[in-house]
Parts: sequence; structure tokens; C-alpha cells
Amino acid sequence: MIRNIIFDWSGTLVNDLPGVWKATNHVLEQAGVPTLTLDEFRSEFQLPFTGFYARFTPDIPLETLEGWFHSSFREVCGDMTALPHASDFLDFCRAKKIRSFVLSTVNPEYFTVQAGNTGMDDCFEKLYLGIWDKREKIHEIIRENNLLEDETLYVGDMQHDVETAHHGGIHSCALLTGYNTLEQLRQSRPTVIATHLDELKTLLLANDLSLPSGPGKADNGRRPVPTVGALIYNALDQVLLVRTDKWSGKWGIPGGKIEYGESSEEALRREVAEETGLQIDDIEFVLAQDCINSGEFYRPEHFILLNYTCRLSGEADVTLNEEAQTFRWMSESEAMQLNLNQPTRTLLETVAAWSAIPTDA
Repeated sequence: MIRNIIFDWSGTLVNDLPGVWKATNHVLEQAGVPTLTLDEFRSEFQLPFTGFYARFTPDIPLETLEGWFHSSFREVCGDMTALPHASDFLDFCRAKKIRSFVLSTVNPEYFTVQAGNTGMDDCFEKLYLGIWDKREKIHEIIRENNLLEDETLYVGDMQHDVETAHHGGIHSCALLTGYNTLEQLRQSRPTVIATHLDELKTLLLANDLSLPSGPGKADNGRRPVPTVGALIYNALDQVLLVRTDKWSGKWGIPGGKIEYGESSEEALRREVAEETGLQIDDIEFVLAQDCINSGEFYRPEHFILLNYTCRLSGEADVTLNEEAQTFRWMSESEAMQLNLNQPTRTLLETVAAWSAIPTDA
């Protein structure tokens, strides 16, 4: 049973990635080094961040680099917001009497501002801030607070967080809400991977506050999970594709699980509305696919994918929830050029094959 949770801060409870990316690019500009796109930054950034600087700005003193960084980040520090489900998860910990701590590289000054602005300043028993290499601190935290390793979970969004948990002999949960990609996090072999804190809460509740028995395994009794998804067409006959971290950063279609008591079409309308804010009509079934322990998905699952086509029935203004990171409208042929997950590619190929059949055949 998990009785203690040690949280990372940045990318785990607070969304400071845009601000850190901007400040890091300011450092690179001052150093005369090419700046990074957000995807490049997520791929290259590491903790301890001294290793990142050593690769990109090896000849500039650390004090100078830090000065450049702070001059930029201080301007946006107070604008950082809590990640979805963060406050609710901390309330859950309080209700379940789970002891909560923070172990983070975040500057104490920035933590004070951000925690106060997000209402999370009184949620933790003890804070360990400004720690550049968390592996050097984890044993002290365990010993100082009389924590049992098997009852303690470290929750973070980077490989370094998982490595810190390994170093301390405790459980780890890697979240897809922050700095590292799914591929990077898998390499560090966390106990579980979760898309966000609400999914971790669901896992804990389903297992009596314990973790699933194997890395990344959802507690669904190892039964197949029925899901729905659709190619959504707009008035220009373009289809909507979304890119999500839980499918290894590949492009796919909106959709999700069918809830008990729902028809598949009801589930599709609900999932599309939740994930994109769109209303759909003209729903047509295309095919069913088995997706068994796909390496593209962030954890082992057996999905039964019910795939449809449909059309917009209202405005085409897309509002993404936390499930996806970006979206694009494009023709079917343009979509086939993207880095698609395999089920989406199969769906597009099937629809294209149907379109090629003469109507009088």
C-alpha cells in the first residue's frame, strides 16, 4: 500500500514547460547557440541540467548561464498554472492520509510564487527544493521521515525522477504531462506510466492504494478494452488528426473507452466532445481492429477499436483537452504522410480503398 508520495514539481504539478523552454532559448541566444523548438527541447533537456549546459554551452561559466536563465524566467514565473488534476490529486492524498513531499530542482523563490498562485502552498509535509541531483537527496528523505521504501512512491515527469526512485529503492510513476517523451520515460523503466494524475488516482483506487503488479499495467483484469474513434470530416472534406504523447507522439484520431451502459455511437459523440469540443453527425461504422500490447501505446493494453467516419454538425473550432498536444485539419492524402499510429493508418487505408471502389460495382 502506498502511504507516502514524493512529488516532483515542474511538469508534474505545475505547467512551467513553456516558461522554462523560453528562458532556455534566451540562454542559448545569449551564448550564440541556435535555439530549440519545443520538441527539440523536450528531447534534449536533461537533469541534472548541468549536463544539458555542458553539451550546448560548454565554454560559458555556469553562473553566467544561470544569470541569463533567471533574468528571463522571473518575468513569467508567476504566470505558471497548475496542471490538470493536480489540486484534485493532492486533495485525494489528504483524504486518504497519504503523506506528501516535494523533491524538485525548482528554485525556492519560484516555488513560493507558483505554489501560492495555484493554492498548493499548504499541501506538503516537507519541501526539498533547489536540488540539482535528486539521487543525492532521496536516501536522506527516506531516512529523515521514517519512510518505508515499499510504501513510498515518487511521481515525476522525467527520466531523472525515475532514476531517483530506483536509487532510493522506491516505486515510481512517470507522468506524460511534462518534459520527457513516452519513449524517454520507457527507457528508465518506471513502475507505472500515467497520462496524468487522475489516471494515477484511478489506478491507486482500483488497487486499494497499491500499484498494479507489473510496470505500466492497467488493472482491467487483463480483459480487452472496447474503444471508439473516428475520422472527422469538415466542410472541405479534410480530416482531423491529433498528436498525443500516450501514442509515442504519433498522430491519430479522437476517441476513447466505451462506458458501461453506453452505445458505441453515444460513446463516440461523448469522447469527441470531451477531447475536441466538436459535435458530430453522419456516423458510419468502418471496421473493428484488435490492438494488442502495441509498442506505440504507453502501456500494455488489448484494445478492441471500433472505427467510424463522421462529419461536423456544428462549428469547427477545436478545443483540445489534456489528452492531445496539437491538432491539424488536412486531406486524407496529406494525413497519410504524417507519422501515424498504426490503427489510424489502417483506418485511412480502408477508407481510401472504399473510395476507390466504383459506385456501380
